[in-house]
Amino acid sequence: MATIEECRAALEKLSDNMQDAEGDVRAAAALDRSVSCRITDLDITFVGRLEDGRIKVHDTLRGRAREKAQIRLTLAGDDLVALVDGGLNFAKAWGSGRVKLEASLFDLFRLRKLL
Repeated sequence: MATIEECRAALEKLSDNMQDAEGDVRAAAALDRSVSCRITDLDITFVGRLEDGRIKVHDTLRGRAREKAQIRLTLAGDDLVALVDGGLNFAKAWGSGRVKLEASLFDLFRLRKLL
């Protein structure tokens, strides 16, 4: 099972990858939205903001976030690490229910370029 530190490092790596992206992927990352990433097996939620093409984590909470973020990702810690490292295909994980992504329809269309 991935640790809190490993999950936070995976989010930082994802943020770095988004910052270094070009073209459509960089444009998709240019959203300015509140974000949360709930790690189910650790019962924690990272909350922050997607801005300037980066994910900026502001807090780590026990359990669920008190406020609903505009973009919400829910998954196990090992799945987060595997997604970022390229060992887990997002579409297959999302289709099987291992990963849950919630956002407005507009944001989902833009985010699909990232995933």
